[in-house]
Amino acid sequence: MLPTAVMERAQAEFSDFANTGMGIVEMSHRGKVFTAVIQRAEANIRQLLNIPDDYLVLFLQGGASLQFGMVPMNLMLPGGFAEYVNTGAWAQKAMKEAKLFGEVREIASSADKAFTYISTPTTFDPAASFVHITSNETIQGTQWQSFPTTSAPLVADMSSDILSRNFDVTKFGLIYAGAQKNIGPSGATLVIIRKDLLTRAPKNITTLLRYETQLKEPSLYNTPCTFAIYMIALVTDWILENGGITAMEKTNDEKAARLYAAIDNSNGYYTCPNAKEFRSKMNVVFRLPSEELEAKFAKEAEAEGLSGLKGHRSVGGMRASIYNAIPLEGVDKLIDFMNRFKAANS
Repeated sequence: MLPTAVMERAQAEFSDFANTGMGIVEMSHRGKVFTAVIQRAEANIRQLLNIPDDYLVLFLQGGASLQFGMVPMNLMLPGGFAEYVNTGAWAQKAMKEAKLFGEVREIASSADKAFTYISTPTTFDPAASFVHITSNETIQGTQWQSFPTTSAPLVADMSSDILSRNFDVTKFGLIYAGAQKNIGPSGATLVIIRKDLLTRAPKNITTLLRYETQLKEPSLYNTPCTFAIYMIALVTDWILENGGITAMEKTNDEKAARLYAAIDNSNGYYTCPNAKEFRSKMNVVFRLPSEELEAKFAKEAEAEGLSGLKGHRSVGGMRASIYNAIPLEGVDKLIDFMNRFKAANS
């Protein structure tokens, strides 16, 4: 979900942006009008996350899936290794790509309990090229509630929870996030990279896949996703206008608390398999007594305007994604439906 105010503003400006007689999708990415838009998007991101000047903020393409390969391609030291924490489906995809570029050491895994918790390493090798974590597993519904301190550069896939809570950017060497959760629509990928890491890449990497290529003209080496970046500017405007990340985090905490309480207080009718201390505040997963009831639940919820509740096909069950733009009222509406469905189907 994107904020309604953002969607309405984009609709109003779609055919005539800034009194130019053109829509943003028709403009040159190097023209002064779009330059102001991308600079605003970057400035907003920097302000929201308190990003210091020794980090580069980029809007790239290819989603987090491309970053699974770009990170090791650029950061793996010659003959080196990288440490990965295996927390579920997306961490595993990142590990698979990294193995194409060097040795991958799985230093912790929660596979022993079907990824229902976060296995947190107690030590990290300072000789590693980098350490990789997935901050929030959307499929399994688990989340790092605090981040580790490492000597090697810490890299995080934050696709599904960036801008949802406060954290210290300087603990990380690189952060990447597909836009389509809390930042904006699909098409752009946010990358935040410490500048001293830009020159690590070997010289035989194609130009566009080198982070260093973006140093001279950030995000503008080739034509970027102009509309997606424009939408990021609008979404981050909205976050700033509504109290910044501190306000987002407070609301997100309340939404998650209400929904998990409804699950836990249902006398076992709804169950969440995840350890409480690692439950995601973005993706709340739960099961019903049977798959037949789950199918009925999803169908009837859809009829009431509660869409997208069916769990990922690899794990089944239900999944409520309660990203920034979902209001408290939306969660309350879901809880009301859950209570009525239980009463009618117990």
